[in-house]
Amino acid sequence: MTRHWIPVIAAVAFLSSGCFEFFNKTSVASPSEVSVTLLGGTWTTSSSTAGSISASCTNFTWAVTEQTGDSAKGNFGATCFGDLTITGTAAGKLSGNTLTWNADATMSAPGFPNCEVKLAGTAALAGDTISIPYSGTTCLGPVSGTEILKKK
Repeated sequence: MTRHWIPVIAAVAFLSSGCFEFFNKTSVASPSEVSVTLLGGTWTTSSSTAGSISASCTNFTWAVTEQTGDSAKGNFGATCFGDLTITGTAAGKLSGNTLTWNADATMSAPGFPNCEVKLAGTAALAGDTISIPYSGTTCLGPVSGTEILKKK
């Protein structure tokens, strides 16, 4: 009678070792995937430095609404010269702590025609802060500067 249990015990041991291996496998995300998820949420102006538009612009925001692989995108906006608003979309690709990005937007103000804005740059992500040097074009001429955004 004891010999009948040996094949059963061997089969149970074999099958349970396979289940143990199956349940103990883990998946580790790459560092850029982890960093891209950190971009999610809303970022707002912490400080602005020299630049043709940033000296007169406030309330920069970037609301990251999509994250895929090593990329993130969302809506951004700012208020300049009191009543000039800039709204558009910004998208970037993350490599380590460097975010290569571009933005397309529209500037508008009461009584003036809308104006196209195109910006680009390479930003540095450091925890809950992004340093964003930018340059670009508008119907008012070239723009450049650096924005420091902080995660809300």
